[in-house]
Amino acid sequence: MSRRRFVFLIALVGASVALLAACAPAPTDEGAGTGADNDYCARMVTNSGGLEDRSFNQSSWEGLQLAESEFDINVDAIVSTTESDLEPNVTSAVGTGCKFILTVGYELADATIAEAKANPDIHFSIVDEQVDGENIKPIVFDTAQASYLAGYLAAGVSQTGKVATFGGGNQPPVTLFMDGFADGVAKYNEAHGAAVQVLGWDKAAQDGTFTGDFEDINKGKAYTQAFIDQGADVILPVAGQVGEGAAAAAVEAGAVSVIWVDNDGYDTLPAEFKPVLLTSVLKNTQDAVVQIVGDDMNGEFSNDPFIGTLENGGVDIAPYHDLASRVSAELAAEIDQLRADIIAGTITVDSPSKPE
Repeated sequence: MSRRRFVFLIALVGASVALLAACAPAPTDEGAGTGADNDYCARMVTNSGGLEDRSFNQSSWEGLQLAESEFDINVDAIVSTTESDLEPNVTSAVGTGCKFILTVGYELADATIAEAKANPDIHFSIVDEQVDGENIKPIVFDTAQASYLAGYLAAGVSQTGKVATFGGGNQPPVTLFMDGFADGVAKYNEAHGAAVQVLGWDKAAQDGTFTGDFEDINKGKAYTQAFIDQGADVILPVAGQVGEGAAAAAVEAGAVSVIWVDNDGYDTLPAEFKPVLLTSVLKNTQDAVVQIVGDDMNGEFSNDPFIGTLENGGVDIAPYHDLASRVSAELAAEIDQLRADIIAGTITVDSPSKPE
């Protein structure tokens, strides 16, 4: 493991502990400006998945908490639980008087754009969605690069010759994972003369299996069981909390493993799922948020997108944890070489959903 990934994972564990103590109801105006730096505060608005979604809401909040600790500023989160909360919550965040607003996910794109236009003196960042605005900085990740490694890994450990992926919705931040995963499997097949199949996603057609939401765990379990019934023994769910259903199905089935997304599921999911977690496709949202808040405080805010890559440490895959024994030294070395080749530009991972 590189020193950068080790430091990031330790920070993530520490931030997750802080999260348990810091989660709170939606803030009021009274909370603004109460930190040591009364001239700067920041607010975050979650999407409808809630704060502890074990996905990018949680990772984004951990990043804002790290910024609070590092810069001694006041931060808080406004939690959305339904789609009807989204627009009012962004308006509420603006109403706190804070000059930096962080929103999370495509569901908040329209509300973010509208409030940014109406409040040009406030700086906004939106996670996992690429939008245009003079005072909006997108935080996006080229997850295809990391899921390429995950796909190669999945093909390398599969005993059935079938792996699977499904998403919460057919949208670029989701299908980007699925494209990289499919290409990684194809690369393994090319390198080893194998014929591992990918169920649930057709990259050429840009279509596949989607649950239609990011919250219904029962759907995740049902879809995963269907893939298991077809012979898949490694599953990549790209569906937020729905993915917990995939992990539950894998536990019940035995001999099936899961690849988590956004953060290290080994640290964030219930302990009962640890035995089936092969790895996770990581987005280093935490460091990105800290960097952007720091730049904003220093008067260096720009609307140029932050794009996380393997090269800048914005994406990667997590350790293999309890399933490390299933990953041979040779396979691990091949994945390390693929990472180096992608960083060097020797291998290019393409997707129509690739952020620019």
